[in-house]
Amino acid sequence: MSSGAAPTASLQIALQHASHLLVEQPTLAAGQAREILRVVPDQPQALLLLAQACARAGEPDKAIAAARRLVSREPTNAGGWRLLASLHRAAGDERAAEQATVRELSASARDPRLAAAGAALVEGRIPEAEALLRQALRENPVDIAAIRMLAEVAARIGRFRDSELLLTRCLELAPEFDAARHNLALVLFRQARPADAIGELDRLLARDPADRAARNLKAAALGQIGEHDASIAMYEALLTEFDNHPWLWLSYGHELKTVGRSDDAIAAYRRAVTIRPQTGEGWWSLANLKTFRFDEADIAAMENAGRGADLTPDDRAQLAFALAKAQEDRGRDRAAFDLYVEANRLRRQTVPYHAEDISEHVDRCARFFRAEFFAERAGWGCPARDPIFIVGMPRSGSTLIEQILSSHPQVEGTSELPDIGQFVRRLSGYSRRGEPSPFPDNLAELNADGVRALGEEYLERTRVQRHSARPFFIDKMPNNWAHVGLIKLILPNATIIDTRRHPIGCCWSIFRQNFARGQAFSYDLADLGRYYADYVRAMAAFDAAQPGVVHRVFYEAMVADPETQIRALLAAVGLDFDPACLAFHKTERAVRTPSSEQVRQPIFTDAVDHWQRFAAWLGPLTEALGDALPDDARMRATEDA
Repeated sequence: MSSGAAPTASLQIALQHASHLLVEQPTLAAGQAREILRVVPDQPQALLLLAQACARAGEPDKAIAAARRLVSREPTNAGGWRLLASLHRAAGDERAAEQATVRELSASARDPRLAAAGAALVEGRIPEAEALLRQALRENPVDIAAIRMLAEVAARIGRFRDSELLLTRCLELAPEFDAARHNLALVLFRQARPADAIGELDRLLARDPADRAARNLKAAALGQIGEHDASIAMYEALLTEFDNHPWLWLSYGHELKTVGRSDDAIAAYRRAVTIRPQTGEGWWSLANLKTFRFDEADIAAMENAGRGADLTPDDRAQLAFALAKAQEDRGRDRAAFDLYVEANRLRRQTVPYHAEDISEHVDRCARFFRAEFFAERAGWGCPARDPIFIVGMPRSGSTLIEQILSSHPQVEGTSELPDIGQFVRRLSGYSRRGEPSPFPDNLAELNADGVRALGEEYLERTRVQRHSARPFFIDKMPNNWAHVGLIKLILPNATIIDTRRHPIGCCWSIFRQNFARGQAFSYDLADLGRYYADYVRAMAAFDAAQPGVVHRVFYEAMVADPETQIRALLAAVGLDFDPACLAFHKTERAVRTPSSEQVRQPIFTDAVDHWQRFAAWLGPLTEALGDALPDDARMRATEDA
């Protein structure tokens, strides 16, 4: 090839030669692509070949750089966006992968309406995108590009079941549409159906065992079903090939933390922030190891990272949470409080919340789940005694209760299982906000067989989480307090334990915790207080309808007199006392919650009154708590203010 504009024939021969080298000799293919680009800068096919060759040669950063260069030159190059999405997924950067997928969908749409829908999706104009896609599908119901785009719209607004159905249809029409299958696996994973996700991922891996994106998602899904050793092994294999991406190190660190390998988890998180100091999740993950303390060099590094221009909103929020924890550990309470407020403000911007929705749900349930409702359905439901539901507020001591019970030889701890909440969403007809929900009133339409079927379905869905022959298992989803009526209806013999902690202490602990998802109420002190008050109101209404059904454990009482409280707890489940429950911190098991380090230590009292250091600034919380706040606490909060 001569300098200047290469003759077309010569260029095509060079591109074909590089393409032939791609599979067997990717390093040589990359060299050939670079030679073409030296002569013909930004040649699109050469850039695509370079990105593909670097990916095969184990140079992910160079692959991503080449793909980005391609789509920067040609924003409508669907293949470039598809490759970039795959590279980001393989690196564990799901957020960047989703953004690239949206651009791919937009670029691949040849129909002007699909192109317009893609542009609307890129710019966040979701209703407009949805309307255009539905119009296109009315005229051509088998347009797989439009179906996949509509599935992306549904996923973006949290309608995962709709997205699943659309992607399933897409794969019926085009079974080899691997990108759609990966989307389906991701949607299943987000619906907390990891076993189903693994089924789809195994099909992808059967076609391409080296598919990094599928391997990464499968590793995460294995962790969700409690196969932690397999998950860790898969992450370790990925990291030997792809070790320069912080998101993989983060996922690996999370699994290590879950199984109690704290030192290894710290090393993984530190590797993540070494690769990319702006990785807020890495810093917060270190802070969230309750036994870890930052040094001054760490604080300086976080403050410097926070001044960067390329931070995402999540990075900024998580850096603020981590810095707040660092300042709190040093006794700089006012600085810590201000940072917690800022961190939560940043999170609220990306996680909308409507407090009235919870209040209305509590009102509906209090009206519906009356004593006579249960009396008329005596003997209904699945009679199994297996499940032990631990409900209540997050940070209320529920992980401690779970660890105590899991130390008993007849009880298996699992995790915070989403199945009851998914039942409620299904029974609600996936109604949108602002529309009246048919739940729980539509439960009155179920006959005995229908009620029993729901209980049996719950047991079947949760079976994948059980890895022993122990007769009892724990579902520790705290938000199930809002659904105790449904639990009692479909599983009348299940145990329900409500963990309760001092309202201000509990809410302040929640405010200090950066929840990844699922706790949208937690990012504002007033919202927190109202949510806690609704929780107390809901449990009081259920207690009135079903006296004695819920066993309540007060965290402060458990700390003050563990043996008495543990004996009462075991009696509520119908279990004999076992000394192992007193030595719960010696029980080896995976723990996925933020308290995973604390429950591996004996009970300590430090957290009971910790909130009082910050009482002077908690006025919005105490006001919103209202009647849920004990008189003595209200008096102390007023005095401190």
